[in-house]
Order: sequence, then structure tokens, then C-alpha cells
Amino acid sequence: MKERKIEDRLKREVEKKGGLCLKLISTSMAGVPDRLVLLPSGKAVFVELKAPGKKLRPLQCKRKKQFESLGFKVYVIDSFEGVEKFIQEVEV
Repeated sequence: MKERKIEDRLKREVEKKGGLCLKLISTSMAGVPDRLVLLPSGKAVFVELKAPGKKLRPLQCKRKKQFESLGFKVYVIDSFEGVEKFIQEVEV
């Protein structure tokens, strides 16, 4: 399965819940997560998408830790099951 299919599913599921799933493109900082998810509850989280079984690159690990040290949650999703788990977790 390709990362793009997982990304499309994430976007669809977030929008079903009334949220936004914004693609992040940073020209000033490499390694930022793929998506910023904005939820109706006023919650904002970052999501890095991967093809099944793929791991974060070292710079992505660094950015994940950096964002988390600022108090942001960064999810890594590599499957449709991961999308479902994410939706259940952030819906609370």
C-alpha cells in the first residue's frame, strides 16, 4: 500500500468529524510532519504519514521530539488501522 492512500483516508476521516487536515509544506524547515490536523474541539495535532513498515528518518525523529517538547502531539501513521486508532484517540 502506498503512503498516499493512507493520507487520503486520514483526510477523509478527519473531515467526516468536522475537522481540517492541512498539508504542511515548509520551505524554511525540513523534516516537519506531513499534516496539521485541526479538530472542532480547538485541538491541533501533527501527523507524519509513512508507507507500511517504513520508519521516520533521523531528521523527522528530531522534529517530532522538538514539536513534542513544545507541547504538541505528533502521531505517526502507517496503515488504515492507524488512521482508525488516531480518529478514536483524538475524538475524546
